[in-house]
Amino acid sequence: MSIEQLSLAGRARVHAALGEPARLAIVDALAVGDVSPGEIADRLGLATNLVAHHVQVLQDAGVLVRTRSEGDRRRTYLRLVPGAISAIAPPPLAATSRILFVCTHNSARSQLAAAMWPRRSAIPVVCAGTQPAARVHPRAARIARRHGLSLARARTAHVADVRRPDDLVVAVCDTAHEHLAAADSDRLHWSVPDPAGADTDEAFESAYAELAERIDRLAPALVPPPRPGA
Repeated sequence: MSIEQLSLAGRARVHAALGEPARLAIVDALAVGDVSPGEIADRLGLATNLVAHHVQVLQDAGVLVRTRSEGDRRRTYLRLVPGAISAIAPPPLAATSRILFVCTHNSARSQLAAAMWPRRSAIPVVCAGTQPAARVHPRAARIARRHGLSLARARTAHVADVRRPDDLVVAVCDTAHEHLAAADSDRLHWSVPDPAGADTDEAFESAYAELAERIDRLAPALVPPPRPGA
């Protein structure tokens, strides 16, 4: 089989997998954040065994993958495979006045996300942690400098001291997502592995690249709030 035929076969599998309303709804839910199978079941009102079937079909088609939580190892999250469904745009989101990136220690992932966000969007941004560290991780600051960003003035903060009711909260780690209120249905979740565990420049570069890819997907889907008097 030629490369062109392989490509057509792969595209056909994706189209076939998405040709069922429940599976398309799952993909819509994953377009801007990672979600667990249980959260999918609650959100769509589906039985867990039916969710498991649809997830397996999407996984077999190469649309999504499963990852195990770094917080609660009993949990798994679903995420889209980058580029697998590039023809499908993220679902429209409500007007957003500010983005709040949250990770556990507010020392690396959330700081990097907040630093790169203004390059993609004019919507204001802040960051915080559920268990903030004393300072920004030195490797995060170094990786930021490599990409023309500065964390020299960045300080860590607790999410309770920063959050406003109109913020769009984006939890960029599993533990922070699980620590935040479960009833907060407007929150997005990105399951970005903690680079501090490996504590290498490569791990921090990988986290930076994943955050950048996700920000590139999210920013065009957000609508800035209307200007006063407009």
